Amino acid sequence: MLKSLYLLSHQIDLNMKKVLTFLLTILTAVSAIAADSLTVFYRIRLDQDIDQSSQRLVTLGLEKAREADADYVLLDLNTYGGAVDAADSIRSAILRYEKPVIAYVNMQAASAGALISIACDSIYMKTGSSIGAATVVNQTGEVMPDKYQSFMRGMMRSTAQATGRDPKIAESMTDTANVLSMTPTEAIAVGYCEGICETEYEVAEKVTNGNEFIIKNMEDDMTWLDRLIQLLLNPLLQSIFMMMIIGGIFVEIRTPGIGLPLVTAIVGALLYFAPLYVEHLAASWEILLFVIGLILIALEIFVIPGFGVAGISGIVAVVTALAFAMIDNAELLRWDGTINLQPLLRPIAIVIFSITAAVFGSVWLVRRLYATRTFDTIALRQEMKASEGFTGVVSGLEHFIGDELEVFADLKPSGKVKGTDGRVYEAILAFGGYAEKGSLVKVLRTEQGRLYCEKV
Repeated sequence: MLKSLYLLSHQIDLNMKKVLTFLLTILTAVSAIAADSLTVFYRIRLDQDIDQSSQRLVTLGLEKAREADADYVLLDLNTYGGAVDAADSIRSAILRYEKPVIAYVNMQAASAGALISIACDSIYMKTGSSIGAATVVNQTGEVMPDKYQSFMRGMMRSTAQATGRDPKIAESMTDTANVLSMTPTEAIAVGYCEGICETEYEVAEKVTNGNEFIIKNMEDDMTWLDRLIQLLLNPLLQSIFMMMIIGGIFVEIRTPGIGLPLVTAIVGALLYFAPLYVEHLAASWEILLFVIGLILIALEIFVIPGFGVAGISGIVAVVTALAFAMIDNAELLRWDGTINLQPLLRPIAIVIFSITAAVFGSVWLVRRLYATRTFDTIALRQEMKASEGFTGVVSGLEHFIGDELEVFADLKPSGKVKGTDGRVYEAILAFGGYAEKGSLVKVLRTEQGRLYCEKV
């Protein structure tokens, strides 16, 4: 009897498990069908100046939206503009994207932001927001010459045509005399805005006509590496890295020994080039060109007399490598084969400014630190001996006039010579040129502790 009851209860348990498994399978299938029926929006928040980091942000966001198989990309915009080359890259990426991209102007879409908005398939705006004012200006806010405005006008027209909007209105946003900027109501009247929404959820409701939807945020999908690269691509940090490179090299050359300045330059180079290389902005040839430039500068300083082709070529190579690494090289060549040099202007300006700041900053730093014990922690000190040519301003050298003295350190054209008394003196070739160590020069005159000579 007990055995029969046990078998009966066991059979009931098995049947219950089968029923529960069947119900769970049905619920899973229903959930999957429901999930498939949901419209997925992938939200990319762009609330910064348009630059290299924002270019990477949008490009990465589009890739992640593609991986998530989102039905729409929702570009949440609030920007006053920025670099035209970065905006052009974002515009191109949006136009090439396979699925609809919606621009939600969350307050401002000015200048480069207007160009990005027009590249989207539809535009929604928040109450109090504006779009337009796409005149090209420089870093100080001054209007650039007409050739730059002409380039921007052409880009605005072609973008508007590609998305089915009136190109004349887009072109008027770059008018230097009467630049156009529109409120949401004005933008709706001319077909540049599909509606006024206070949140991104209202945008999704309008697009789906009230059907079920889900909004996925790009921030939730970003890894720590994505965030780190995004941080390192900030233009301000890029300028600091360049100053670390140039300043570290300059201080290392000007001070004896090897210490912290060289380490600073190496770290700066790694922080500058690594994220650019990972993002395929810095090509291998650009890094190689940078190294070659440093080698040429070193040869000019330590090996080749004077300052000529090697030094100038090295400086040009370093500036070119740093500037080209900041841009997508494909942007230099337009689809019709013409060369567009505008993307290079801003990077070159940043590089030149950073190098200038690094050199002046390094000179100030060396003067401030060398006289203190703090300097001992970053570089080796060296005893300055008169026998090695380290002398102050010396007077009473007139008795050397007419003497032939041996060159102690190459004259190129300045250097050092050894006097008849065995001491080393500052010397310079009066008529320029070069005299190698061990050769003879004749003293013509003395001035401010220096011997002015000519080659024998």
